[in-house]
Amino acid sequence: MKTSVEQRIISWEGAALVIRASVVKAEALGIAINVAVADSGGNLAGFLRMPGAFLHSIDIAIDKAYTAAGFGFPTSEWQALLESDSLLREGLLQRPRLVAFGGGLPLLLDDRLVGAVGVSGGSEEQDEACARAGATVLSRSLVENNAGRES
Repeated sequence: MKTSVEQRIISWEGAALVIRASVVKAEALGIAINVAVADSGGNLAGFLRMPGAFLHSIDIAIDKAYTAAGFGFPTSEWQALLESDSLLREGLLQRPRLVAFGGGLPLLLDDRLVGAVGVSGGSEEQDEACARAGATVLSRSLVENNAGRES
C-alpha cells in the first residue's frame, strides 16, 4: 500500500520565466495585465501586476491559475462543458474561485502538471495569448535543458 505520492511543482525560476513571457506578450499587444502562476496544488507561486492593469483583475488572474491547476485543462474549455450539462453548470458556477472563461492554462513538463498560469486584463483572446506565451516558454526551456544534457 502506498502512503504517499510524488508531486511535481513549478520552481520559482519557472514561475518567473512564465510571468516574464506573459508580460512581454502583453506589452507587444499594448495591454496591461495581471499574471499569476500557481503550483500543481493551486497555490500561488508567482504574481505580477503591470502598472495600469485593472485592480479587479488581480483576483481573476489568480483564480484562473487556480482553476487551470485544479482541473488540469484550459479555463476556456469550461464554456463547452457547461453548455452541455445544466446540472454541472448550476453546481460548478456556484463554487468560489472557479473561472469558466479563457486566460488560464495548465503548465505541463514531460506531460505532467506542474502548475498553471492565469492572465487577466485584456480581452479573453488577449489573456489567452499572454498565458500561452508563458506556457510555451516553459515548455521550450524544458526542451533546451534536455538538449543540453544530451550533448
